[in-house]
Amino acid sequence: MDGIAHIALFLVSLLANLFSAFSGGGAGLIQLPVLIFLGLPFAVALATHKLASVALGIGATLRHLREGSLDRGFSLLLLAAGLPGVLLGANLILRVPDRAAEIALGLLTLALGLYSLFNPRLGLQAARLHRSRRGYLVGALVLFAIGVLNGSLTSGTGLFVTLWLVRWFGLDYRRAVAYTLVLVGLFWNGTGALTLGLLSQIHWPWLPALLLGSLLGGYLGAHLAIAKGNRWIKRAFEVITLLVGVRLILG
Repeated sequence: MDGIAHIALFLVSLLANLFSAFSGGGAGLIQLPVLIFLGLPFAVALATHKLASVALGIGATLRHLREGSLDRGFSLLLLAAGLPGVLLGANLILRVPDRAAEIALGLLTLALGLYSLFNPRLGLQAARLHRSRRGYLVGALVLFAIGVLNGSLTSGTGLFVTLWLVRWFGLDYRRAVAYTLVLVGLFWNGTGALTLGLLSQIHWPWLPALLLGSLLGGYLGAHLAIAKGNRWIKRAFEVITLLVGVRLILG
């Protein structure tokens, strides 16, 4: 690829990850299809996308750590529940057909967006919900299931984490997006990228442009999320979930 093509990859990555960092997920809606369109096989494109998305988590982490908005115990819950699921999902994806799973994921993602859309007060104010032992257990089991999807499928699973944190644990959208970007973007995607890289391969020549776009997009998107607040994030979340859902269904 020539210099112009690398610049185009950078701009695609910047745009995809900026929207993802602002809304709480969905970078693969734009980035992964572009990699496949440019000629990468699905498994190689997925591994390359996952690794590039780690920079999204780094960029968002740099911005959110300045706000001090992450609780250590809650962060450990997301890691302990989600990472085993990511490992399982990354090992499954190369063995099963992906089309039916993508359609099912698309329908579920659409449902998430519609659920948020028809609950106008959801996620606008924080409330402590389900913080009992049973509540944490149920929350962890669902995060494990989302981790399996994150490791095995293409895009949108960060949106699942965002809405689950809002709906089950009572976080507002801004705090939920912060956890999703830092813990899913950095640790879940990093684990998935490493596993897929060992099982498949990564297209290294395209990574510099993708990583730079992800890093800057993650930082700028996180800054917008902090600056604009819950109502803007909620609207962005709903738009992205609907777009991701349609994209997955149509293929």
